[in-house]
Amino acid sequence: MIRLLEGTIYSTESDALVVVVGGVGYQVFTPHAGSFAVGSNVVLHTHHAVRETALDLFGFATVTELLLFELLLKVPKIGPRSALQVMTQASPQLLIDAISRGDAGYLQKLSGIGKKTCENIMTQLHGKLPPELEMAAIQTGAGGLTPAQADAIDALIALGYVPDAARSAVQTLTTETDELTTNQIVTLALKQIQ
Repeated sequence: MIRLLEGTIYSTESDALVVVVGGVGYQVFTPHAGSFAVGSNVVLHTHHAVRETALDLFGFATVTELLLFELLLKVPKIGPRSALQVMTQASPQLLIDAISRGDAGYLQKLSGIGKKTCENIMTQLHGKLPPELEMAAIQTGAGGLTPAQADAIDALIALGYVPDAARSAVQTLTTETDELTTNQIVTLALKQIQ
């Protein structure tokens, strides 16, 4: 089982990187692959998916992201590609927060996730998050965001910003944004990012 790769990014694709480790190039599917720079060094925590027709690697910048991805895989009818699609569209902290609150509506906003799948995720995972995932959400400040702030972070991610940059931009505005709409928060955050 390949659990971690440390190497140099050789190329990027829309949903994957080619990481060279010891002269061998590994294709690693990852959220926000386009945000990585070719030639830079990277450490990815990986999940090795073995199927009859393929051996795929899915890589994540943090252990928290990897644990959340593997938790999503435990939900019936959620495969690695579907779990990666979820991870690409929303930050891990907001997903953890939505699951812990039982907020299926949040998941329904994600592209490609139907109502039944959202309900299935909530049924399988609500109240069953491992303590390390709940602690990661608390430590990174997912809790305490207003719905408009959480939506603004998701909007920035959908616009192509890295989840950490989107979250940081909104959180630095938090004292100013308690009463603002999602659109107003996004506008302020975009000014701050640029």
